[in-house]
Amino acid sequence: MSVVIPVKDDADHVRACLAALAEQTVPPFEVIVVDNGSSDGSALVAVAGGASVVAEPNPGIPAAASAGYDSALGDVIARLDADSVPPRDWIERITGHFAADPHLGAVTGPGVFPELGGASRVLARTFYMDAYFVLVGAALANWPVFGSNFAMRSDAWRTVRCSVHRDDPEVHDDMDLSVFLGRSHTIRLDRDLAIPISARPFGDVRSMWKRYRRAFHTLRVAGRDASSVRRWRARLLRDR
Repeated sequence: MSVVIPVKDDADHVRACLAALAEQTVPPFEVIVVDNGSSDGSALVAVAGGASVVAEPNPGIPAAASAGYDSALGDVIARLDADSVPPRDWIERITGHFAADPHLGAVTGPGVFPELGGASRVLARTFYMDAYFVLVGAALANWPVFGSNFAMRSDAWRTVRCSVHRDDPEVHDDMDLSVFLGRSHTIRLDRDLAIPISARPFGDVRSMWKRYRRAFHTLRVAGRDASSVRRWRARLLRDR
């Protein structure tokens, strides 16, 4: 399994992420950190943590993530964000999904927010994570992958790599990828494949608004050739 981590100016988080990957019960075949123009030494931290570094000068997570997937040599490509801290059995659990189902194209799980407590954690889970999977899943007629926590077969990536909007920094790369993966590949949601991530999006109203704005933009540009009704019709016909 190849693990891809796009990074820009996130040295402290990527250090913790790489440390967690070093403790996996099943080690990754390779870890690729894609440096998207960092100025804080993220690339040096990645090398010190045992990762290979790919430089992607084009700005935006879509370009950085795609560059990492293109560089990956593993049969399965897993994706983390710099602030993801995978549990020790994360790779083992993902490997089990693909071993058990040769037709599975991708598997994803939710993020959890250990920095939040009580009502804040419940609200974040309900109106951020659960809303993402339910609402975007309904629009796409398939589960969406969550960019901080998913894996796909490399063969599946190769079928969609020329379709994703890698040059548009305003799209959510995980939603965009989900549109094209879901057309011909099964995406599974494993709610127990949870991974701790940072709660920093909730600290800035403008950041949250940007995320929602990009979500609508992504659905518009990636799904312009098919309405939700047409996607569900195609899904039902495919599953017959």
